[in-house]
Amino acid sequence: MTQPRHPEQQYLDLLRDILANGSRKELFLTDEVKQQYVDEGSELPHIKSVFGRQLRFDVADGFPLLTTKKTFMRGITEELLWFLKGDSNIKYLVDRDVHIWDEWAHKKYRKCCVAEGLPELDQKAFIERLKAEAADSDFVKRWGELVTIYGRMWRRWPASDGREIDQLGWCIKGLKELPFRKSYVVSAWNPDFIYDMASSGNANEVPPFCHTTYQFCVTGGNKLNLGLYQRSADVFLGVPFNIASYALLLLMVAQVTGLEPGEFVHTFGDVHMYSNHDRQIREQIEREPRPWPTMTLNPSVTDIDGFISGDFTLEGYDPHPALRAPITNVGGY
Repeated sequence: MTQPRHPEQQYLDLLRDILANGSRKELFLTDEVKQQYVDEGSELPHIKSVFGRQLRFDVADGFPLLTTKKTFMRGITEELLWFLKGDSNIKYLVDRDVHIWDEWAHKKYRKCCVAEGLPELDQKAFIERLKAEAADSDFVKRWGELVTIYGRMWRRWPASDGREIDQLGWCIKGLKELPFRKSYVVSAWNPDFIYDMASSGNANEVPPFCHTTYQFCVTGGNKLNLGLYQRSADVFLGVPFNIASYALLLLMVAQVTGLEPGEFVHTFGDVHMYSNHDRQIREQIEREPRPWPTMTLNPSVTDIDGFISGDFTLEGYDPHPALRAPITNVGGY
């Protein structure tokens, strides 16, 4: 009997697709960022991208945490909990030694420090200060704040009448009461904070939202599915995190609504690889996927705001070794 194809092969096929068919695109780099690459003696990176791809993962087959390279599940979990809090200050993450968003907060500080006569701090020193100071200190409140981040848009979308709208909370309430409606959508794409569309004071150094919108849909009586549209995707570093994060969100929302978790469907706009990730990608596609792990949630949690990091148990995760690659500093807004 032929063995079923491992679902991780979809991701490896996407890597191969980009290597074979991707269009080369230059990156928007500020003069400051270009100089950093010159100072390092590095070539300016570019991307190869394809458009309009899709991956599907049935979480009944196991938890889709990539096995062809070790993936930082603790960081994924803490970041998702941070989003669910509606928090937009990286202090929460820094205190837990999760450094996914450090660069963006430091970039804002670095841009302002000379003009305002602030002490020059490299990123390591900047993060150490954020960690050392209290959450209500002026330094943390100003410089740890990203303003335009997923959690704020999911849970505290700024309305025109001054309210803050809890989009995710509205979806969860609806899934409990009227599960078959087709309108359970959460959007992070808010033009009031993006590019030259932003209102005065709203533009900042954080890039426009990459995972722009997601939708819950109930099928087959009680099966909850989650579909994500991601406008821009770093296939090597970002996408493995995104797959696991939204699969975990699906499990959490299914539990608090009393529904059965179904498929996570991941749809991409521009999905790309950075030129300085080429060697690692070619190594990864030669590896054979291993069995998916299982993810168990604390069954006593019945409210989306009730989860803490200790409520998640990952078992059977036996990945290939990690493949490290630099985060490409694209600069600009």
